[in-house]
Amino acid sequence: MRDRMSIRPARPDEAARVAAIVEAAYTPWVSQIGQRPGPLDDDYAARVAAGQTFVLEAADGAISGILVLEDQPDHLLLDNIAVDPARKGMGDGSRLLDFAEEEARRRGFAEIRLYTHQKMAANIAIYLKRGYVETGRRVEKGLPRVFMAKQV
Repeated sequence: MRDRMSIRPARPDEAARVAAIVEAAYTPWVSQIGQRPGPLDDDYAARVAAGQTFVLEAADGAISGILVLEDQPDHLLLDNIAVDPARKGMGDGSRLLDFAEEEARRRGFAEIRLYTHQKMAANIAIYLKRGYVETGRRVEKGLPRVFMAKQV
């Protein structure tokens, strides 16, 4: 099914679906980390309007994943990546990460950066396996975060 998926910019009328995917993907983490992950409180209508949000769409139009990318002066920031839990293990997250890295190169960046909660060990392991390196740990917006980067 992976080959029947495409990634494109989110449309304004899809902001609620984007928020629903983020809610479904991140809510299970609340009990594990003891607080709401930052993406749960983001303004996805504003993110979509700013052109920062992309969706993973099946041939039938169903959206199963999202990512939020921000241009920074010297890198592309992967601010958020989320996949509908019903599609977990189907390669959607990898496809979105591939796209983010390709998009960094397309935009002329040599580096992509991201961050995740320090207690999200499974996510940290995924990023390490994909070649990201830890660049620091600090509390930001009340959340203990692990910062990571990858040369693209």
